[in-house]
Amino acid sequence: MDGQLAETLQAPESTFQAEKASFLKQPKAVWATALAAVFAFMGIGLVDPILPAIATNLDASPSQVSLLFTSYFLVTALAMLITGFVSSRIGGKKTLLIGLAVIVVFSSLSGLSGSVGELVGFRAGWGLGNALFVATALAVIVGVASGGAGTAIILYEAALGLGISLGPLLGALLGGWQWRAPFFGTAVLMAAAFIALIALLPKTPLPERKVRLRDPLLALGHKGLRTTAASGLFYNYGFFTILAFTPFILGMDAYGIGGVFFGWGVAVAVFSVFVAPVLQKRFGAVKVLTGTLFVLMLDLAGLGLAAGHSVPAVVVLVIVAGALLGINNTIYTELAMGVSDSPRPVASSGYNFVRWMGGALAPFAAAQLGEHFGPQVPFFAGAVAMAIAILVAFGGRSYLSSHEPHVV
Repeated sequence: MDGQLAETLQAPESTFQAEKASFLKQPKAVWATALAAVFAFMGIGLVDPILPAIATNLDASPSQVSLLFTSYFLVTALAMLITGFVSSRIGGKKTLLIGLAVIVVFSSLSGLSGSVGELVGFRAGWGLGNALFVATALAVIVGVASGGAGTAIILYEAALGLGISLGPLLGALLGGWQWRAPFFGTAVLMAAAFIALIALLPKTPLPERKVRLRDPLLALGHKGLRTTAASGLFYNYGFFTILAFTPFILGMDAYGIGGVFFGWGVAVAVFSVFVAPVLQKRFGAVKVLTGTLFVLMLDLAGLGLAAGHSVPAVVVLVIVAGALLGINNTIYTELAMGVSDSPRPVASSGYNFVRWMGGALAPFAAAQLGEHFGPQVPFFAGAVAMAIAILVAFGGRSYLSSHEPHVV
């Protein structure tokens, strides 16, 4: 009788665990990879608070300094085409470790730069390490997390949001002391992540089929993935217009800029993890995506109207944008990982190759537009990019909606 009672009491728990493991009950390997991903994503916004200081200390213009983002994201985008090829031959763990090691080397060299040209070049090398790590980390988390791909993607987006929010904070805290310090701080964090992964992440098995170099491009032949990537390109243009250009119009020191973008990053994290899944379940990915892009278009237009006139309005609109970006980050990632029949690492590589091109173009284009036509124009251009992202997503809505579960 006692045995039957025990089985009865355990059955609901077993069923629950079988359906969906607790978000927090993950293997140590997942947390180690997610923590390393936080550190990696910190590198994206790390330079934000120190952009004006870099321009002053290295005698560079805003458009020259913006190349720190452009070189980083351009190499990241191109390297996405080889990440699956590499990881399918040496394994996910080794690929992650190589990516971390590359970041440690080039973030350290960035701190030693004597000119803006050197710094731009070292950030390009940093982008290579970032691509090897970031693309592989998502596949590793999906492979070892409890609760299925949906839970893994939320964990990944949580790491992204936390990293994006902490990056500007670290950049401000260290950059307020010395503009070179954030680069060395990142090197230390990535070295710690390297050690943690060696200790906690088990050897990952090689996939049954090796990824060919052309596979990510072939994956983009799927209309759903191609639609997601093309819309994501224009979305990322607006995303990185806000991230890379706003520091130049705030008129604040490193601490002020860091505080603004810490709030922005917190909004990204909270809305990507807690709000996006609820909205997607209720309304469906396509409706949430197009609706949020529309509001983001209005937000960017508002930034254009406020730029040069009201710093408080710019601060509020930047933080609101963080919430909208958080929702869209999760939606885009889930679409990219599930909309096609390609293996997830291959689909992720193809999608990220296209969308990071938007991140590469936006910082330099925004700085050029701002220098030649005034601080309002880059944000209006970002709003136009959002309109194009909406049109692309709406035009391919039938391909995006076909894989979605029933909306409740």
